[in-house]
Amino acid sequence: VILSPNFTLPAPNSSAAHERVAMPAPVLPPGASQQQRQLFRVMQAMGRNSQGYLKRSGPALEKETIMGLILRLGCPRDDPSVTSAFPNVMANLESVEKTADHQRRQLVVYQDTCNNLIRSLVTAGTDARKQVMQWIMDALLVNIGATAMRPDPSKVSKPTTLINLSVALLKLCEPFMGNDAKADLIDQGFVSSPSNHGGVFAISGDESVPRLGETKSEAPYNPKNTFIPQCFFFAARSLHLGIVPLSAFYLNLLRNINHVHHEIRQRNGDLQTDPNFNHLVSMQRAVEVTIFLEDMIASTLRFCNLMARFLLRLDGSQLGLMPEHFVDDICEILLFLAKVTRIKPKLMQGHDYGNIFKMVVKLLSPEFANLVRNYNLRAKLGDVLHDVFLSADVNENRHLPSTVPIDSMSGQPYLLSDTTAQKTLAPSLLLLYGEVEHTGFYEKMGHRANIASLLKYLWEHEEHRPAFRQITANKESFIKFANGIMNETNSLIASVMEKLPEIRLAQLQRADPQQWAALSDEERDQITSRLEDNEQNVRGALPLCNKTLQMLGFLNTDKDIRNLFMLQEMCTRLVNMLLHVLTKLVGTKGLELKVENPEEYNFRPKEMLRDLCAIFALFARLPEFQTDCAKSGYYNAELLLKSVKTCKKLNLLTGESLEAFSDLPVLIEAAALGVASDDALFADAPDEFLDPLVLTFMTDPVFLPTSGKIVDRATIAQHLLNDPHDPFNRKDLTIEQIKPAIELKNKMKLWLEEKRASEDVNMKDT
Repeated sequence: VILSPNFTLPAPNSSAAHERVAMPAPVLPPGASQQQRQLFRVMQAMGRNSQGYLKRSGPALEKETIMGLILRLGCPRDDPSVTSAFPNVMANLESVEKTADHQRRQLVVYQDTCNNLIRSLVTAGTDARKQVMQWIMDALLVNIGATAMRPDPSKVSKPTTLINLSVALLKLCEPFMGNDAKADLIDQGFVSSPSNHGGVFAISGDESVPRLGETKSEAPYNPKNTFIPQCFFFAARSLHLGIVPLSAFYLNLLRNINHVHHEIRQRNGDLQTDPNFNHLVSMQRAVEVTIFLEDMIASTLRFCNLMARFLLRLDGSQLGLMPEHFVDDICEILLFLAKVTRIKPKLMQGHDYGNIFKMVVKLLSPEFANLVRNYNLRAKLGDVLHDVFLSADVNENRHLPSTVPIDSMSGQPYLLSDTTAQKTLAPSLLLLYGEVEHTGFYEKMGHRANIASLLKYLWEHEEHRPAFRQITANKESFIKFANGIMNETNSLIASVMEKLPEIRLAQLQRADPQQWAALSDEERDQITSRLEDNEQNVRGALPLCNKTLQMLGFLNTDKDIRNLFMLQEMCTRLVNMLLHVLTKLVGTKGLELKVENPEEYNFRPKEMLRDLCAIFALFARLPEFQTDCAKSGYYNAELLLKSVKTCKKLNLLTGESLEAFSDLPVLIEAAALGVASDDALFADAPDEFLDPLVLTFMTDPVFLPTSGKIVDRATIAQHLLNDPHDPFNRKDLTIEQIKPAIELKNKMKLWLEEKRASEDVNMKDT
């Protein structure tokens, strides 16, 4: 078999590799009907535009080589013979699952036969094994385009071929998946040895494979065993080209089905008779035959844990040489399975995720933060912690098996039992919260909501409190994190309170048949499009808005963290943010705002007000907070009194919290008297004593070396949190560069002493 001339593809640079195979012309069957003749003409037209395929390509692999012909069979998602088995979208799930199980059993028998054949070939001798491995290398090389959103069928093999290849390679890896001694024979130098991987892990050129780190160095390759590294690294690559793209296709298909379902419902259509909807659901069922193969998923999860174990043993320089998709694929597979647990809850049961958890913690840690600079990948690591490892009692995914987040050795959640996580995870997540800013507008909101949930969970457990205490020691880093939270909360609440009334208006328009029918098609399309945009924005913004308020609340129960928020550069920002949100919730009748299905948008105004009032209560006794409230342009005494009254009426707070919040209006009014007194004192202060940016009397003047200007320290510190430039000339500026304006400060001190002495004399005379 292996000596057959069509066992492997032509060599990459041979003349045969560039030969093109024309697609056979369709033949019209005798006695064809009118409909068949029309279809025939369409196929002819398509054939004229087809360029065929190269003899070294994905299609050639499965049509011209022996192993390709063997491995190409399966359950194609677009094959009528497969999709026709699921003709009725309204059929009960038991009937659908029975049909799918029957097809799965057939597929498993076929895959087992293929696996036995390949195992026989690789154990038949050195020459046979070499030929099989060459075919596998070719299969991986010619299918590099399989990861595209829409793979080119003239260049890549069909998904069935790539899935069967993955299953075969996973079977070859089974002997060392559960054997640590054999697994230790996986030599990391394989990916740096083109003579051994044949270009599958190229580091340069059009077919290069991105690495975790930016290093271009190579590791030596001197393996004790050559077969184990081959199987391991080729299996890892095959997952990237087979199972991972199929899972992504399936999730996109579900989103498309939901969109079409929504559209049909909006126009009062019939789901059962809609051809497009029926076709999409039939395709979904066809894909589920393959993607939910229990043996394949089990092997994939064991292999992912093996990959994580391998990555854990590497140091920073070795880890940087590994293909980035190794980590990305582990994340994608776990996130996919976590999403589909509502359909197949048992797929994730009974597996060890310990190495995967440790790998995620390692890569997120401050030590490795500079190695993995792909922010989207780092965000996925955070999502894996949330979707897979957050304890079942607080995980929003109620379908996730309760055993998945639990360390079987200790019986405790991985998040609590792992000692490395206890030391590094809290600061890692604070760092990640800022980094996901680079992942996209809607994406970052989802990532940050997940991070906020994780931080809340860690905060509630004593195992992580020492790490949180250490965070406060890094003042600069924490201030940047806290400032980001406040900026985002301001932005989110403003956006949400603007869009919810628009959503309500559109809902009312669509609910009134006469009003809706009176509009033109163009007007209806505009309203619908605007509604969908607003809904997407609100669905992303509100969960994060709710969680950031909760995070500000639980973090500030710690005295040291609360003191950081009372720093000059932070206190004013905190006060303005809290009053701004309060104005939006209470001042604009946010509590009375109604939308259909508010839970669909996570709109819970009473809970938001409760969390907000609790934060006010935490700071209410602090003089700095009272003074900044009195100074704030957002402060409205009537609004705050109304908020206290609403809080009592709805029983939002109790005990000391309610007492502190209730006392706040009086305390602010007292502070306002002091502010008014200071304003009168500074009324005739020389201009040089006033901050040129905010025109207030400076308390700690500092010199900006980049522009030669003098401003108040609190003003420039607050500015630099959001913009690292000199506000007067836009030159780069850091907080470390500013210098105390000692001479001016002494001059101001002397003026102030004389002014107060003069005021005292006047008061005595009076």
